[in-house]
Amino acid sequence: MPQKYRSFIPFILIVLLSGAAGWGIAKHTLMPATDGDTAALSGERKILYYQCPMHPSVMSKNAVDKCTICGMALGPIYDNAGGEDTQQAFGALKLSPAVASVIGIKTSEVRTAVIHRTLRVAGVIVDDETRHRILSARVPGRIEKLYINQVGIEVVHNQPLAEIYSPDVLTAQRIYLENLRAGSRGAVSLSEIADSREKLLAYGLVAQDIQKVEETQKPDTMFTLRAPFDGTVISRNVFEGQYVNVNDNLFEIGDFSTLWFIFDAYEQDLPLLRLNQSVDVTLNSLPNETVSAPITFIDPNLNETTRTARVRVVLPNPQRRILNRQTANGVVHIESAPVLSVPRSAVIYTHQKPAAYVDLGGGTYQIRKLTLGIIGDEDAEVLSGVQDGENAVTKAALLIDSQSQLAHVGAPESDEKTEKTHRNETTVLPGSIANPVLPASFLEIMLAATAALSSDDLAAYQKHLPVLLENVQKLPEDMKAVLIPLAEKLIAGADLKDARRYFEPFSNTAADIVRAQPAEERQAKIFQCPMSPVLGTARWIQKDNAEVLNPFFGSEMLNCGTELQ
Repeated sequence: MPQKYRSFIPFILIVLLSGAAGWGIAKHTLMPATDGDTAALSGERKILYYQCPMHPSVMSKNAVDKCTICGMALGPIYDNAGGEDTQQAFGALKLSPAVASVIGIKTSEVRTAVIHRTLRVAGVIVDDETRHRILSARVPGRIEKLYINQVGIEVVHNQPLAEIYSPDVLTAQRIYLENLRAGSRGAVSLSEIADSREKLLAYGLVAQDIQKVEETQKPDTMFTLRAPFDGTVISRNVFEGQYVNVNDNLFEIGDFSTLWFIFDAYEQDLPLLRLNQSVDVTLNSLPNETVSAPITFIDPNLNETTRTARVRVVLPNPQRRILNRQTANGVVHIESAPVLSVPRSAVIYTHQKPAAYVDLGGGTYQIRKLTLGIIGDEDAEVLSGVQDGENAVTKAALLIDSQSQLAHVGAPESDEKTEKTHRNETTVLPGSIANPVLPASFLEIMLAATAALSSDDLAAYQKHLPVLLENVQKLPEDMKAVLIPLAEKLIAGADLKDARRYFEPFSNTAADIVRAQPAEERQAKIFQCPMSPVLGTARWIQKDNAEVLNPFFGSEMLNCGTELQ
């Protein structure tokens, strides 16, 4: 073989192997019906339930029912007993060992374990606010001499910063000396002497300055501005010869021996953080080094704009290697208490909600809707949906889900409160109702409740609801069997959203009862919303209004819908 073609051999082998694997999956899952299948379809196989071909989540045990969403007749779903590779159960899928081997299914046991999560944050280094001081002028005066004339210089406690001439300080020293002399003769009380001394301290003199005045018995024309603690000069705002007034900013000093690493924690991450939790901080100025320090403060006030709270970590900096105001990154290693968990690879999302497939044994896999708690690096906390000891599919779950969709095995609904209503009760349709004529009293209160929701009047709907429920109990038995399971879900609701959520399936079924009448004999007009919040497509009844008044959205999309003939 020529050398130039040999490089294509690996590629050709990969293509052939991929084709063989795809043919194997198709052979075991999507092969056309054989003669045996045709015989089974003729009556040998058992019908498990009836399902809408367009909306697989709509299922019923009754052949006469119709789809609550599109109105189509429900088709039978058979039990593939007899060695088929893919079998359906109600909400579950059964695969043969050959199919499971081809798609490479792997499972992991649901267990109680510690969730580990690595939270990465970014923040900034600032100086310790409890050791930050602004030195301002306490009296008017003139800067005669600067001992510190540039920023960044390290100073120690009581180190001179500047010499200031101030007539007010000179006068206060003279008064203090006069009080001392008069006090020795008993002419001045001790409180007056103390007041004059306190005035000198208030002007900025320290004890050693006052002691010098007492020893020399002479007022000093200058007084010294000193550093209040060990630290670093952050800013200098004066020059020699400059006149200053009271409250003028002279110097700013900070203590850089300890610095703060401040980062913003998002609202959903705050429950995972606690005081004394260690944070690994890295800085660009110290490559390949990590500074570990504990969390000392979590701000209880949430920023309304960013929905974050500030978290503080105190970093030791004795050698001043960490720089003030530089950016830094942090890693928080979080460990939860032992909780029920599954590997993150087991979690898939259907209808934007988390779910997982559970191995029931014998090649049967059932989808479970999950309520998740803490999401870790490798595992996720499960609050509901699976139990300890069950086996969740961690590999090929998406392939199983795709096959279940082809087989029309319904996934769990997105809302736990409406799951039964949407999937079970709403699938029982009025196809078997002998006389689909609603009593006038029920129709009247139903129209009133519908109108209240379309006008966003929650109070009026709450007022009509007890009467509506009372009238449901007075319906004929065949209508009660259809509507009572839905009426039990009706609630007044704390808001319009809750009220509409449960009213929608009830309204849809009531409208279908009216729709079962001949068009010329219907008791009300029927309108359909093509994008209702719960069912996707739902119907309601109105009197002879020319305008569409949608009760499922109200003023948000009042005219969304069309009249059904």
